[in-house]
Parts: sequence; structure tokens; C-alpha cells
Amino acid sequence: MAPSPSADGPLDPAQAGALLDLAAGTILDELRGHPRELPLRHQLDPALREPRAVFVTLHVAGELQGCVGTVTADEPLGVAVARRAWSAAFADSRFPPLRADQYDDLSIEVSILSPLSPIAARTRHELLANLRPGIDGLVLADGRRRALFLPAVWDDLPDPEAFVDQLLRKAGIAAGRWSPMMQAWRFTTTVIERHSTGA
Repeated sequence: MAPSPSADGPLDPAQAGALLDLAAGTILDELRGHPRELPLRHQLDPALREPRAVFVTLHVAGELQGCVGTVTADEPLGVAVARRAWSAAFADSRFPPLRADQYDDLSIEVSILSPLSPIAARTRHELLANLRPGIDGLVLADGRRRALFLPAVWDDLPDPEAFVDQLLRKAGIAAGRWSPMMQAWRFTTTVIERHSTGA
């Protein structure tokens, strides 16, 4: 039996390739006008049947095209990736739907999340002291306001202060604000990617 995916390491090459094929195939089917069909659990490699939280990020010619995911591990990894790949391509409200002429320049990145781990931070200072730049993804929540940054965001926001401020803004919370109700969770990711579907 194939090993289950781990948040601490990549899938083996065959499993990673199969997962990226699912993402690319779901997108290509939509572009060709085929009905959207998610894979069935029994059709998946055993490693791709495990429930995992995932994000799928798409770029076209290096420019962000969509990013959709979930922190809840409520369906098999292969199904979750196919579902979020379709949503990232065609249902991310920040971007127009992917066009067929963009497909050959499409890059796909799948981030498999570890379980969320609470950060015991009563103050902003304690949160910053507990963050591991370049390693931790972060979820912040204040009541019903919530936002998430994947670890890859550290590439653009390497300063922890700026990282937290931008995440607060994303959640609709004033940068620098810290309420007694604020909650924080960290996670790591295993990332697999295909740099161009047309390559």
C-alpha cells in the first residue's frame, strides 16, 4: 500500500503527479465544455483518499490567476484538489475565469496543510514572537472576521510585522489592532507544483 501523505514531507513522485493531473484535468475538462466530474474515492491512489485540507493556487505566465482552499479536512485529498482547482480557475471572484488560450501558460501549485495548531498569544507581541517566518502559515480570527496566509506569502512579506498587518487587513481588521477575542493558529504545508501545463 502506498504511504499516506505527510504534512512534513512530499508525496512520492507518482502520487504528486497524479494529484497534479487531477487538478489540470478538472480545469481542462471545463475549458473543453465537459460536465464537471469529481473523482470517486475508490478511483484514487490510497494516499489520495486521506482527508486533507488543501489550497490550490494558479498562475498564468507568472501572474496570480486564482487561489482557493479550505482548512477543513473533510474530503479525500484527490477530491479536495479537483474541487479547489476548478474553483481557483473559474470561481475566484478576484479574477476573471480562466480562458482556453491561457491554459498552456498555466502553472498549478497544490499546498497540503498540516492540522491547525493554536498559538497561545494574548498580545500582538506574543504572536510575533511565536511566528516562524518562511515556515508558518497563519490564520487570524476576531469574532466572525477571519483570514489566512499560506507560508508562501512570506516570499512577498518577509517582515513579520508587515505579514501580520496585511493578514489583519485581509480579515477586515485594522492593522495593528489586537482585541481580547483574537485567536491565532499556525500550520505548515507540503507544496507540489507544475510550472506549465503546456510544457
